[in-house]
Amino acid sequence: MKKLLLLLILFTTFIANSQKIYVVDSQFKADLLVFKVSSQFSAGDNDGKWFFVNSQFKAKKKIFFVNSQFAADLKIYFVSSQFKAGWKKSSKKHLLY
Repeated sequence: MKKLLLLLILFTTFIANSQKIYVVDSQFKADLLVFKVSSQFSAGDNDGKWFFVNSQFKAKKKIFFVNSQFAADLKIYFVSSQFKAGWKKSSKKHLLY
């Protein structure tokens, strides 16, 4: 029982310190257009160029992918070019600062 409670607390803490993200099927539905870059040095500063790491301790921002757009804080769409990356709704930009 203690292990389950500890796991629940850790999971809740992780979600509370992260943004809930939903991946939409069209760029027109997205708040942010995201391009996955190949190195951490290519990642932008809140401009839609993201680099994913394997450890939460190496991450600058923590995100949590959800299965429903209604549960999400932010809706994203992955684009094929870094020049297409960027905010479509700048009113939600504060979520990733």
